[in-house]
Amino acid sequence: MKLLQDTFDTSIANEFATQMSDMDFLGVPVFDGPSLWNLLIRFAFNLVVCWVIIHFFYYRKSRRRDYYFTFMMFSASIFLLLFLLQNLAIEIGFALGLFAIFGMIRYRTTTVPIREMTYLFAIIAISIINGFGMTTSYTALIVTNILLILLTWLLESLGLSRQLATKLIIYDKIELVHESRRSELVDDLKQRTGLDIDHVMVGHINYLKDIAFIKVFYHASTTEDNDIDMITKLKQQ
Repeated sequence: MKLLQDTFDTSIANEFATQMSDMDFLGVPVFDGPSLWNLLIRFAFNLVVCWVIIHFFYYRKSRRRDYYFTFMMFSASIFLLLFLLQNLAIEIGFALGLFAIFGMIRYRTTTVPIREMTYLFAIIAISIINGFGMTTSYTALIVTNILLILLTWLLESLGLSRQLATKLIIYDKIELVHESRRSELVDDLKQRTGLDIDHVMVGHINYLKDIAFIKVFYHASTTEDNDIDMITKLKQQ
């Protein structure tokens, strides 16, 4: 072993490592150690920040595993896309355009609720910041992520993200839709539906059939979306 140590030439090893880093295929480096470590460290940092926001703030209340998966995949995909394109001559307009495109995405099956869209917006924003954050210091980058986490925690703690659920009801007691009897209308709806109603809005009134369309705003016992709340006819399903 001592003989091997005495005969080992560090200059040869350094030269070999340099040659390995200079190797390329079709103009692309085969291996770039510093760049790879930078990618892994920043990817892990971005993933942890997004996971904290999603797991401890969003998922703790909604329990929606489908959006949990969507947010994490959005975060990883956007970060890797921007990180690998950062060496190109990309202006800030490209990042904002990408941000806007992803931010307005709607799925064919159902409209994404406002709370979910807000979290998606935040996840995309933090992923873009971390992916394009090479021009700033690591301290500023870390502080930016911490500020976003703290702001999310504060707003969730204040209950500002909680939304009122809505339900469309075809109401038969037409005499109670009068503005002066609104409290009686709410009490009757509470008794008949068992919902914790906050307020109501009276829509179309049909005096020939003695029915009215009423939109009820209530505090839901669960944050899970109900896609059939606004269905009034079987053919709408």
